Amino acid sequence: MKLPEKFLQSLEGLAGFDMEAFINVHEQSAAPVSIRINPAKGSVVSSEWSMVNTQPIIGETEVKDTDSPLTIHHSPIPWCSTGFYLSQRPSFTFDPLFHAGLYYVQEASSMFLEQPFKQLLDLQQPLKVLDLCAAPGGKSTHIQSLLSKESLLVSNEVIKQRSYVLSDNIIKWGCQNVIVTNNDPKAFQKLPGYFDVMVVDAPCSGSGLFRKDKEAIEEWSPNNVQLCSQRQQRILADALPALKQDGLLIYSTCSYSAEEDEQIIDWLVGEMDMENVALQTENWPDIVQTASPLTHSIGYRFYPDKIKGEGFFLACFRKKEKEQASKIRPSKPEAVSAKEKSLIEEWTTTKDLSFIYYRDEIIALSPHLLQEFSVLQPVLNIQYAGVRIGSVLKDKVVPQHAFSQSTILSSAIPATKLIYEDAIKYLQRQDLVIETATTGWQVVRYKNHSLGWINALKNRVNNYYPKEIRILKAQNNIAFKK
Repeated sequence: MKLPEKFLQSLEGLAGFDMEAFINVHEQSAAPVSIRINPAKGSVVSSEWSMVNTQPIIGETEVKDTDSPLTIHHSPIPWCSTGFYLSQRPSFTFDPLFHAGLYYVQEASSMFLEQPFKQLLDLQQPLKVLDLCAAPGGKSTHIQSLLSKESLLVSNEVIKQRSYVLSDNIIKWGCQNVIVTNNDPKAFQKLPGYFDVMVVDAPCSGSGLFRKDKEAIEEWSPNNVQLCSQRQQRILADALPALKQDGLLIYSTCSYSAEEDEQIIDWLVGEMDMENVALQTENWPDIVQTASPLTHSIGYRFYPDKIKGEGFFLACFRKKEKEQASKIRPSKPEAVSAKEKSLIEEWTTTKDLSFIYYRDEIIALSPHLLQEFSVLQPVLNIQYAGVRIGSVLKDKVVPQHAFSQSTILSSAIPATKLIYEDAIKYLQRQDLVIETATTGWQVVRYKNHSLGWINALKNRVNNYYPKEIRILKAQNNIAFKK
């Protein structure tokens, strides 16, 4: 790997930068593999290759599954309670439990996002959180796992096609209290002082991911760094009015460049009247604490020659300014009929849900989320909210895929267990030749975790796994095969 000379020169003098060690780690070390488990769906990451417990694991642990030819070592990521390093990279595409949302494959350094939430917020209280640049969903699913059930997470993505990927990952995670939006940051000015927390993982020049993305090296240039810095300022300036007074801003990038990191800190403190907030990092001495050149505000740098992860930067701020309140006339969503509600409730674990029509489909929202949905709908382009249930036709529920992935689906719903080979066929949306105990709509499960819906008829089984997210490639990895 050949790192650009101008890039290396631009980092000289930055806190924690060791050129020789930095070059060596890029030339000699592969990026580590890491995952974050979903506490809402159980502690097993994938019994085909590893059993990962949600409890802290001291040191490196070897777990061997007798059904699998592959042994994987795993060890905890020290700054994330649900994060783990893996000693090698299996084919996640061909693990059914990956598709069931039991874990998310995510870069380890970025999981440090957990620390400002735990150190600076009362997570027992209901919070309104905006993840402004959320696709593909790693940080949003992490945030959702940290928040209380009464909290609201708005996950926004400005690029429409990427917002679909974001929605898919939110659905897979089984979220109930998330609203996915597709808006420019400026749209949030219509919600002055609305959010308690704003997370801006800003689009950047991407130098922190050089080991993972070789194309990022070719695209890097001093000019691109400047363009990214200007874009980051625009994004922040456009969205900050939506943060309430004393609200928390968490700013991060996957760039090493001071123009996108320390200089943005100085701009936020000097021009936007934000107050820098420090974190406790004594437990992780290899995370570099850096001070910005003008205001001496604190940020945190992750270097791959110092920690087991990729390049990352994070800084936290409190907002001093109070926003002028504005009145928004809430929408009045169309509620389902009493009969439809009764039919749907037979499929759910709780009766404390509101069911409304949105974009010609029925969605389920908790009462507090319905109130926030009514406020947000007039001003934002909402792509997904709550749990997408489906429809009611001829007094029968026709379920959507999101319903099968949610945690509100009743365990009394008919289900058919699949062996590994049939689970892969299902995820490829192939025809299934299986026996079912009953006919009609039912979920298919692999190792007791739902993959989606089938409709079993007398002489065939219809596969309703969404074609947009089906496995397209042929299997060429035996890591999961018994």
